[in-house]
Amino acid sequence: MLRLVLVAACALVDSDGRVLVSQRPEGKALAGLWEFPGGKVEPGERPEECLIRELDEELGITVEKPCLAPLTFASHAYDDFHLLMPLYVCRRWKGAPAGREGQAIQWLKPAKLRGLPMPPADEPLIAHLIDLIR
Repeated sequence: MLRLVLVAACALVDSDGRVLVSQRPEGKALAGLWEFPGGKVEPGERPEECLIRELDEELGITVEKPCLAPLTFASHAYDDFHLLMPLYVCRRWKGAPAGREGQAIQWLKPAKLRGLPMPPADEPLIAHLIDLIR
């Protein structure tokens, strides 16, 4: 039986309708692929709390819980675990996002995300963002 891993992800959407993605750094699994920022939900932690922590650690921005709106989720079986990943949308934060862990970041219109190499669990989320942001 595969272990279940809960990861929370966030689509930060700017005033121009672009979404932020970050590139997984060398040395991590799936290095070089582009993903929505977020991370593993720690024991006893809510997904929203995880995102508030991860967005600060990864991008140096402050997000408040009411600004996180759940959109959809991904459920994907990798070889050694099963990933369950809720995707939240956030349009308001404090600070300017920057790759604090050495990762590259970029802002793209949702339709442009289709051309990026992404982890298999992230790819199905793109259609939901295209529908949301027009």
